[in-house]
Amino acid sequence: MTPMKIVMAIIKPFKLEEVRDALTSLGVHGLTVTEVKGYGRQKGHTEIYRGAEYAVSFLPKLKIEVAVASEAVSRVIEAITASARTGQIGDGKIFVMPLERAVRIRTGETDADAL
Repeated sequence: MTPMKIVMAIIKPFKLEEVRDALTSLGVHGLTVTEVKGYGRQKGHTEIYRGAEYAVSFLPKLKIEVAVASEAVSRVIEAITASARTGQIGDGKIFVMPLERAVRIRTGETDADAL
């Protein structure tokens, strides 16, 4: 059984196409994207709406999740980092977690074959 990992990245929404293209060029064919809200060191910001100032505590982000063989993790991290970086605060984070099992529902293929 090939060891597998889930690579989860929180990125700025406008960087999605660049990240997707970078992952596709590595041969990563599937990813899941979820619209999320959150904050890190950025801690939100204030905006003015109809003359009233209000705090935006949770900023819109995208969460991308890809399942990959363990040996591909460092290349995936490099691709996401290079394509998602703006150099500004709030560029995001990448988390890597073990993936115990994967099954392709249509064919019943398991683990690395299912990726």
